[in-house]
Amino acid sequence: MTASFVLPLSAPLLARIGVVGATFVVAGFVKGVTGMGLPTVAMAVLGTLMLPAEAAALLLLPSFVTNVWQLFAGPGVRALVQRLWPMLAGIVGGTLVAAPFIAGGGGVWAVAGLGAALTLYAAAGLRAWRLPVPARHERWLAAAIGAVTGVVTGGTGVFVVPAVPYLQGLELKKEELVQALGLSFTVSTIALAIGLASAHAFALDDARESLAAVLPALAGMWLGQRVRGRIGAASFRRWFFICLLGLGLELMTRAFV
Repeated sequence: MTASFVLPLSAPLLARIGVVGATFVVAGFVKGVTGMGLPTVAMAVLGTLMLPAEAAALLLLPSFVTNVWQLFAGPGVRALVQRLWPMLAGIVGGTLVAAPFIAGGGGVWAVAGLGAALTLYAAAGLRAWRLPVPARHERWLAAAIGAVTGVVTGGTGVFVVPAVPYLQGLELKKEELVQALGLSFTVSTIALAIGLASAHAFALDDARESLAAVLPALAGMWLGQRVRGRIGAASFRRWFFICLLGLGLELMTRAFV
């Protein structure tokens, strides 16, 4: 008779698994309700517990899978790519340039930058800021917005500023906006993965842990989509941005205390 032994997981590892799983359930839920927010919520919460580079590596696969799901949930992907390619190219370029900063740890500046990005995004959401986009300036403005978004993505792991206010300013239909956000976030995720890997900040062990976070993220997103029509979207978004503002301010404060 052969005895088999299973090594017990240590308490710190169990705690980490629980926190990461719960974080991605909540982040997926927010994305299911609002169409965005998974990487932002994940970075906001995990950034209080670990280095921004480690948190960014964790969110890569859940972000990629959920954004591809969102991107192909409706028609018109080709038309969006043709319209938004200057912004997408800027995102890739800016992310690859800035990724070595977060990959290198960045010290307190990486944490402060993450807090500042979250605070700015929360303020923009609470104030309902939209960037005015005159049609005659759209192409060059898209490239500039993409480049700035890429620098923020590469430096902090947050994909949303200023891309989200810009996309909201294009006066897209609701379904088009959701797909445009999915497209922008998908490209940002791929560019960040390449940037982190090039800087040797994303390895096989990171990929395994990131893969393990996909299921909680999908479960949260599915749940968020189910309850989307049953809760007040405006109230939900307001409290989401208030919580995000608090996390952003906490990160900036902690970075210099």
